Amino acid sequence: MGFHTFDAERAAALDRPDRYRFCSREELLAALDLAPDDVVADVGSGTGFFTDEIAPFAEKVYAVDVQAEMHDHYQEKGAPDNVEFLTAEASSIPLDDDELDAAFSTMTFHEFASDDALAELARVVRPGGHVVTLDWSKTGAGEDGPPTSERFGLADAVTYFEEAGFRTVDATSRIETFLHSAVR
Repeated sequence: MGFHTFDAERAAALDRPDRYRFCSREELLAALDLAPDDVVADVGSGTGFFTDEIAPFAEKVYAVDVQAEMHDHYQEKGAPDNVEFLTAEASSIPLDDDELDAAFSTMTFHEFASDDALAELARVVRPGGHVVTLDWSKTGAGEDGPPTSERFGLADAVTYFEEAGFRTVDATSRIETFLHSAVR
């Protein structure tokens, strides 16, 4: 399953406002439960579509993406001053232990889901910190996003996170996606 990256040459396709039909800023903020002085990471940030939405509500947001080309695209369109770019795999995030108050990924879990990546999130997110995952569901129709054969189900995400030491707070299946919220 999964483990591919979005083609950076198609980066502009990620900046379409119709992406809000899968998750709104308010839904993501409610799940993250941020305080103004929180430090957050967007894992698989791509062009910063949702990073931009979260940045005004946090002290610092790390835009973590494996592709430097995605960071280039994001920087060209302009990023908020409190966004710092990290080119890294989700399984090797260059941050200190417990440095993050929260982390989130939108439509990228299928690209990095592994025991190593979840262990890394458990390392960098402080105890009590939230991790919110919105991704394409393997039970979806497959009309948007990657082929269903490259997706995970909600139960898969719950298992990954709980085996990594997180407690599930919310696990919701939707038509094409799932939303999983967990606390370390």
